Amino acid sequence: MLASDFDAYSVASNQASITSVNSLASLLREKMQAFPQMIRKKKRETKDYKIKIFVIIMFFMIIFLIGFAYVGYHRKLLTYSYFEKIKFNGNDRILRILSRDEKEVISGQLGKTIGMDNKPFHCLEDNRKQDGSVCMEWNGIARLYMNFLDKDVFRCYTIKWQSLSAGNYPTDCYELKRNNGLWFGGGITKSREWSLSNDNFDFTPFSSGDLKVHQFGNGVKRYFINSIGVAIQISEKTPLHLSINTTTNEFCMRAQNDDFTFVNHLTELPELEYKICTTDGMKSLHMLMTQKILWDGLKVSDMQIIKSLMFEPVWRTPHSETMESFNETTIYNYSEDLIALGLPLGHILINEFWQENVGDFTVDQKRFPNLFKTIDLLHRRGFKIVFTIQPFISTDSENFKEAVRKKLLIYERHSERSIPALTRYKSSSSAGVLDITNNASVYWLKEKLEKLKADYKVNSFYLDLGTGYNLPHYYQCRQTLDNPDMYAKLFTESLESVGFIGVSTASSVPKPPAFLSTQPLNSSWDGLKELMSTVMNYGVIGYPLILPGAVGGDYWLNKTMTKMISFYSLGQPPEPDEELYIRWLQLMTFMPAMQFSYLPSYYKGDQMKKLAKDLAIIRQQTVNPVLDKTLSESLNEGVPLIRPLWMLDPNDTSCLSISDEFSVGEELIVAPILDPGVEEREVYLPQGVWKDGIDSSLRKGSRWIHNYKVPRDKIAFFTKMPDKTRF
Repeated sequence: MLASDFDAYSVASNQASITSVNSLASLLREKMQAFPQMIRKKKRETKDYKIKIFVIIMFFMIIFLIGFAYVGYHRKLLTYSYFEKIKFNGNDRILRILSRDEKEVISGQLGKTIGMDNKPFHCLEDNRKQDGSVCMEWNGIARLYMNFLDKDVFRCYTIKWQSLSAGNYPTDCYELKRNNGLWFGGGITKSREWSLSNDNFDFTPFSSGDLKVHQFGNGVKRYFINSIGVAIQISEKTPLHLSINTTTNEFCMRAQNDDFTFVNHLTELPELEYKICTTDGMKSLHMLMTQKILWDGLKVSDMQIIKSLMFEPVWRTPHSETMESFNETTIYNYSEDLIALGLPLGHILINEFWQENVGDFTVDQKRFPNLFKTIDLLHRRGFKIVFTIQPFISTDSENFKEAVRKKLLIYERHSERSIPALTRYKSSSSAGVLDITNNASVYWLKEKLEKLKADYKVNSFYLDLGTGYNLPHYYQCRQTLDNPDMYAKLFTESLESVGFIGVSTASSVPKPPAFLSTQPLNSSWDGLKELMSTVMNYGVIGYPLILPGAVGGDYWLNKTMTKMISFYSLGQPPEPDEELYIRWLQLMTFMPAMQFSYLPSYYKGDQMKKLAKDLAIIRQQTVNPVLDKTLSESLNEGVPLIRPLWMLDPNDTSCLSISDEFSVGEELIVAPILDPGVEEREVYLPQGVWKDGIDSSLRKGSRWIHNYKVPRDKIAFFTKMPDKTRF
């Protein structure tokens, strides 16, 4: 019902109620006028006295019932009048959304920062929208718009708050009820909890970061989904802060500017805007809500790169103790070790130390005088070469002076583009950052990268962009950014034509063939668990192509960090524990892509080499065909390659709670070992018939397998059999 209809209907109801009250008043007057005559009839004095009391009681009861009906009617009208399947009361601001079968799917309280003493009124005509939105206003505090869009297959309700006072931050909270399913999305959080319903943190800016010190990881998206079929998508324009479970069992969104993440005020006062969508099934809703048609505009060569990343490993050059020890010989010897393994060749990823200084964008001639010859040899052997590049330019680089002179860098806020803003990142203790919103900066960088490709025949690049928190604190670009994560998005989009296989951070899906990397993982059992949680979480929020870190971990850190690590490069871990490396390699065999730094051949004896070859056969014969089959579905519909079990059967409550199993597409279930010294585990199989990957037996689904044996050299996986399969 439109707001104007609501007002007209309310006036008509008021007039009807007033008429009823007037009729009762007339009746009362008639009774009172007859009252003296009734007294004169002494013979019926006692009886008349009882009648009078009865009439008076009935009169007050009628008045009470009319008043109660009036209040209740208008309260009900206020609660039900807006859109089908949505209930909202403006006085206490309780919102409830129902499914098609009248079951509540989400409930919460809007405008938590508005006092209960403040009552709403309908917006003035000048503040109403002409799109059918209902508009309500709390005088001088906030204004609320609600709208509805019915797309047949699913329904969406848009909620938008506009703050009307400087001290008010629009805040909406929704209940995290266990009987209403579990919530997922947003990205991996600091606690590494599988479901947001189990998480707990106070209001924090929603931005990509380093999980060692920040609340969210390197891949984020303003998208949250519930297992029963309701999703929330929050506008990119909202200065978003999130809180979960801090005081009550609630998921809260707040619009609030701060001094870094949302320092740019896109509106005079903060606005909170999001939409809630529902449908009959969680899986279909996810397909409708996530970014789709990723293949649009892809060339044949792009598809070839995607499949080469899935079917062939990425070999990341090992870390050297000093930059001087990383040279042509290092790369050549590493390629020799790779060939000796007898595994598929794939991509050799060369870290940023092919330059003398980060941001040179030219090969260090002292350490790599004949790198073009080495690369040519590697090409002839069958390898593809990838250079790591970054938007950071060290103050020691000759390019820094040129970039300052041409005003290509992000500059200090309020400096009128005269002072470059500096930050720290990995090996560079002081660096400027290219202003990607400046067309001159994009052209300058593209020119240098194209020259690298021409001179050294580099196949592609890997974009090491840091995270939102790696931008200078007082950054200012030529064009205003919505938030720091917009930088990585713009950088990725600007360099699509150059060609890259992966990005280190994202807030929206990079265009294929680019994969989103997991953030660097500690070489520990906790790091192994984090890898699995991260890949599944990123799949849920709409990133189908994931490049996990290196087998065995990316670094070694045996202490908890309290500040961001950004000014030095964490070294490659020492030789990981053999059992940890085995379990890591087993898990990676079923990931969308495989990346190595420390090689299986570095371990003594032949056991590790044999295990690596056995897993390579499983990858080639079992995993790759499923990945290839699922790829088109992922690119068309945005569904992940690696999926939690509840995506196979959203109605199976056992699938919902499982966080240590996953599926590859819909045909392969994997149950890895994630703890040391463990050689058995509980395994759950969804409905259907499944073939055991260890002993080839057939197992019925919709049940648990208790004390399932998983020897050290095996990983539990199950292939789905045709529906007509019989034991």
